[in-house]
Amino acid sequence: MTEKWRKSSYSGGANDATCVEVAGLVGGVGVRDSKDPDGARLAVSGAGFAGLVGRIKRGVLDLP
Repeated sequence: MTEKWRKSSYSGGANDATCVEVAGLVGGVGVRDSKDPDGARLAVSGAGFAGLVGRIKRGVLDLP
């Protein structure tokens, strides 16, 4: 299966390289750096990714 990578709608657009990209994978979610699309990728479970997104939305991970 070929992954379809996408950026957040909050990023600066298709040419903005300051963002992460995500893709649905069998059994989880892939995450990569948009500046280095051929570099390292992280695969996490769907539940783990949902938990991360929830924490981000609640501001739990915001820097002081």
